[in-house]
Amino acid sequence: MTVAITVEEAQAKLKELIAGLSLGEEVIITQNQLPVAKLVGKRIARPPRPAPGLGKGSVVYMAPDFDEPLDEFEEEVE
Repeated sequence: MTVAITVEEAQAKLKELIAGLSLGEEVIITQNQLPVAKLVGKRIARPPRPAPGLGKGSVVYMAPDFDEPLDEFEEEVE
């Protein structure tokens, strides 16, 4: 959906315009009834996931009793 508003209107409520934009929606900003700018709703890109294996070797210490059951849960297991 495309909406046209004047520069003055856009200046007065720019935050609301940006917050209300959905993906692909356009707001045309006009001055003297001529288009001068366009706001387009866009998805915020997520940073890419790191490649598998990049954390290899980052664990430098593991307690010797790492695999032992916790004392707090021993009574629930029995």
